[in-house]
Formats: sequence, C-alpha cells, structure tokens
Amino acid sequence: MDKKDHYTAAEREIKIRLEKGGDLTADLGNTAAVLKKRFSFFWIGFYFFQHNNLVLGPFQGTPACVFLEKGKGVCWACVKKKKTIIVPDVHAFTDHIACDPASRSEIAVPVFDRKGSLRAVLDVDSEHLRAFDEDDRIGLESIAGLLAGCWND
Repeated sequence: MDKKDHYTAAEREIKIRLEKGGDLTADLGNTAAVLKKRFSFFWIGFYFFQHNNLVLGPFQGTPACVFLEKGKGVCWACVKKKKTIIVPDVHAFTDHIACDPASRSEIAVPVFDRKGSLRAVLDVDSEHLRAFDEDDRIGLESIAGLLAGCWND
C-alpha cells in the first residue's frame, strides 16, 4: 500500500467510527489513534481553539504542551492563515514551540465545524526531516473535513 492507500483506509475507518460515535473527545481520540496506527507519525493530536487559546485535546504520542503560546509556532500559523501549514524542518521555523525535542518536521491542519468556524488544529509531528508532502496535506485535510460534524453547538 502506498501513502494514498493508507489515507483512504484511514478515512474509511474514521468514517465508520464517527457514525458509531457522538462524543467529541472520544471521536477525536479515535481519529488520532487510527492515524497513529496506520502511519509512523511520532505524535498526532488536536489542539482546541477556545477563547483565542490553543489547548491540548486528544492525542497519541509523548506528553505534549497543554497550552500553546498565542501567536507562536506552527499551530498558531495554521490558525492565523486558516490553512494547512507544512514545515519540513521545525528548527528552521520562527517561534517553533518545542513540546518534544525529537520532533523534526510538522504539519498542522485546521479543523472547521459545519458552519465554517475554526474549532481545532490537527497537529502531526515526525522525527524525520521533510516527512510531510502534498499527499499528507490532501489526506489529512480530507480527514479534518470528516470531523466537522463532531461539534454540535
């Protein structure tokens, strides 16, 4: 299986879990677990955009920063631009927030609710440089789109 096939399989599994789900924390936790199972990501998780803060949500991997300082790092760049950010080398990214020094590259994907409001950032880290590409962007954005219905308010 190539990377695109893995994303297709992950998307299929996540859709099934979301149909049987209905709890935000559990659904996002299962989404992170499915992605961690299907890919060799070092860390994968969600940061909730709440009251102009980014707060740690469900994740898979090593312990992480609970709050991300406003305006700094890859996740905040994603929030500001409201688009996916791919960083081939996090150590070359201005104001990178190092929750774990083993992280070398990162992709951050905005997650919107059905009304188009930004609700979270899907954040994925790798221990390898240049680990993420357009296939990852397309695959993770598709999965983020599946999550729009997780917010009911």
